[in-house]
Amino acid sequence: MTTGTLAFIILAAISLQVGLFTLTALYRRRALFCAAASVPPATAASTWKGFREFVVQRRVSEDPQGTICSFYLRPVDGRPLPPFKPGQFLTFRLPVDDPAGGRSGSVIRCYSLSDAPHPDYYRVSIKRVPALPGQPVQPPGVASNFFHDRVTEGSRLKVRAPAGHFHLREQDQSPVVLIGGGIGITPMLSMLNRLLESGSPREIWLFYGIRNGREEIMGDHLRSLAERHANFHLYRCYSAPADGETAGLDFQHRGRVDVPLLRATLKPAHYQFYLCGPPAMMESLAPGLEELGIGDIFYESFGPATLARPGATETQSETAAAEISVTFGRSGRQIAWDRQAGSLLEFAEAQGIEVDAGCRAGSCGGCQTPIESGDVVYDQPAVAEVEPGHCLLCITRPKNDLTLAA
Repeated sequence: MTTGTLAFIILAAISLQVGLFTLTALYRRRALFCAAASVPPATAASTWKGFREFVVQRRVSEDPQGTICSFYLRPVDGRPLPPFKPGQFLTFRLPVDDPAGGRSGSVIRCYSLSDAPHPDYYRVSIKRVPALPGQPVQPPGVASNFFHDRVTEGSRLKVRAPAGHFHLREQDQSPVVLIGGGIGITPMLSMLNRLLESGSPREIWLFYGIRNGREEIMGDHLRSLAERHANFHLYRCYSAPADGETAGLDFQHRGRVDVPLLRATLKPAHYQFYLCGPPAMMESLAPGLEELGIGDIFYESFGPATLARPGATETQSETAAAEISVTFGRSGRQIAWDRQAGSLLEFAEAQGIEVDAGCRAGSCGGCQTPIESGDVVYDQPAVAEVEPGHCLLCITRPKNDLTLAA
């Protein structure tokens, strides 16, 4: 055997070994890739449709007067809970008569989640709405009184999955200004707890508007957070301080939360503003902040939206061209549409036609009604899922002659 032949054989053997090693490595890499691909990625628990049964694990009084109570809810089926976006709400179907609507059986109500997302429980904090002077014996706050008087540890409730367009934008790192008036603090608590529990470095301001310390919700919790987190600034605003309450100690500002206060307190920057409170506060703050132009503004009002929504002006013209009739199929009544009615729900109620309704803001889906003929226009995006061929009466108006199965 010549030297050249021997060298060729050695070179071929080396090449074969290298080739086999390369093929083996590629095979193993492909096997690992296929194995990884065959395993579904870890995902959060799926959300659910319709109502799911929850049990009240515990209830906690949250204010000195005992008018606000937190309810900790766990799913009866024991499956993990889907995460929600801080600021969103839960929708409840409660087995209680609704005297305002003259109906019996159940009511649908929405309540903001008041804690950061956790995999094993949800929390809502609900204020009792008492009877008003001169009103019937049955209090107007039928749902809130049901929670306070009849929902105890071990009670079971029907709950829809978290929903809502009003929520914290976590991908943005702008400083955050949370403004809560009265019970409007609840979604702010969810946002605040989430930011601080996640270790967010964002600068956080909480302006909390109430009359005095007797109305303060989770005061010890808020003060503890302010002491432990340098990036969190608590600003309690008392409009009517009680005797013995001192500015700088019990509260930081005498008066309501308003634009001059924010302008004097906040440093020049681009902020994310989140607002939730009674109509009077919202109607003054939101337009004032928009005029300042110092940040993005997100808001939610109690009950129906009280501020103009984008798109509402444009859609008004769609129903202004001609006379429109609305027919309610169940009663057979055909009535000329009143453009001053606002929504189909308000229009129906003005005519004495009973319609199931809850949030009146397109969130709970309680007023979802089949459309037999015609079309509607929406004044704002619906939060609740709307089935094909249906509409939410609380945020729609007729576009043309309309027949409803109501």
